[in-house]
Amino acid sequence: MVASSTSLAVQIGLGLVLSSAIGVLAYRRRALSRSGVWGAIAVGTAIFGFGGWTAGLLLIAFFVSSSVLSHFKDRDPRKQRAAEMFEKGGQRDWWQAIANGGAAAALAVISALIAEPAPLVAKLLFAAMVGALATVNADTWATELGVLSPTSPRRITRLKEVVVPGTSGGVTLTGTAAALGGALFIGAAHALLSQLFGSPLRESIGAMMVFAALGGLGGALFDSLLGATVQAMYYSERRQKETEKAFERDGTPNRHVRGWRWMNNDWVNFLASLFGAALTAALWFFFSR
Repeated sequence: MVASSTSLAVQIGLGLVLSSAIGVLAYRRRALSRSGVWGAIAVGTAIFGFGGWTAGLLLIAFFVSSSVLSHFKDRDPRKQRAAEMFEKGGQRDWWQAIANGGAAAALAVISALIAEPAPLVAKLLFAAMVGALATVNADTWATELGVLSPTSPRRITRLKEVVVPGTSGGVTLTGTAAALGGALFIGAAHALLSQLFGSPLRESIGAMMVFAALGGLGGALFDSLLGATVQAMYYSERRQKETEKAFERDGTPNRHVRGWRWMNNDWVNFLASLFGAALTAALWFFFSR
């Protein structure tokens, strides 16, 4: 293991305290719902407790930057119209917390537990954890900034087809650039935090910035691909538009038009984070060992 049983217990306890404090603060700032607080505590405790300060502060970097962008120009009509299509609102609930941070948390835990018997695999999984966080940050930045694009989005599977802003699977140059920036932000944060608190990947800090940027961008584009092909989409007769929401606020069901019914936005985010994690780990394995 990465630490003795006693020090690991202390680290987990510290992670619980810090993630609880952050969760409560986020709830008061309306960034998390009540269930979202519990999800954030579970994810934060695992990442802080087993991944250490570098991993824990990377999670905070994702959460803070995504929360700030969720309120950036939140009164802009383009953002408000796009928000009507999304399955959930600005407050993250339990499932959103797990969908965005669950993969990274699991990777941090497994990486710590196998650090002594399998150090190479542990490093590979730590790189994957960075990639998972880079992906969810990239996707959040792309979503929050992409809807403000001066040009209309195009469906990722048919780039000649123009779609309504906020449509799952729609991409713009602005959103793609934002995704790259969000992924690079996590890569740069990892480089800085590694210098301050250490990292299993300290021998390849510079390279990891590039790997996280590419892995996170790849994961965000995979998110769009899933959104354009298999994510469940519905049609609201009341609002006369396509939406991710299976039901209106008053419980009125919307008509299912495409995708797998179980493949909601939370599943898309989770699978995309796994894809970005795998891509980042593969880049590290083949180009930086």
